[in-house]
Amino acid sequence: MNLEALVEQVVSGLGFELVDFELSPRARLLRVFIDIERGITVDDCATVSNQLTRVFEVENVDYDRLEVSSPGLDRPVKKLADFERFTGQEAQVRLTLPIGNQRNFVGVLGGVKDGAVLLRTEKGEVALPFDDIEKARLVPKF
Repeated sequence: MNLEALVEQVVSGLGFELVDFELSPRARLLRVFIDIERGITVDDCATVSNQLTRVFEVENVDYDRLEVSSPGLDRPVKKLADFERFTGQEAQVRLTLPIGNQRNFVGVLGGVKDGAVLLRTEKGEVALPFDDIEKARLVPKF
């Protein structure tokens, strides 16, 4: 079974959202970032960690260390649904292929339209093809 799919199944089964999953080379370190509407507590991380540890034992997943945490204030935005959910919030977006000669954008998320993420920047609104987004993160406001 695909390890990320297994983690997603366990995390969502506990009522949390899997925000991100990182796997170090040779799968020695597993990082799991979870979220829930009310925010993540240390107890939530412990609950998910304990459940994943049990499941990995049953599924014979070989790893050295497991880290479970919240995504933080600069939360990654990965899925189309995330770009819709965080409409109106500021984000940094990096593309795999430049538009014009620009790969990095900062602006306010404007939702999704026809498979493209809308971003209102200082220069106006730009439509970024979802498939070309390499990385996107929310910009925290203090």
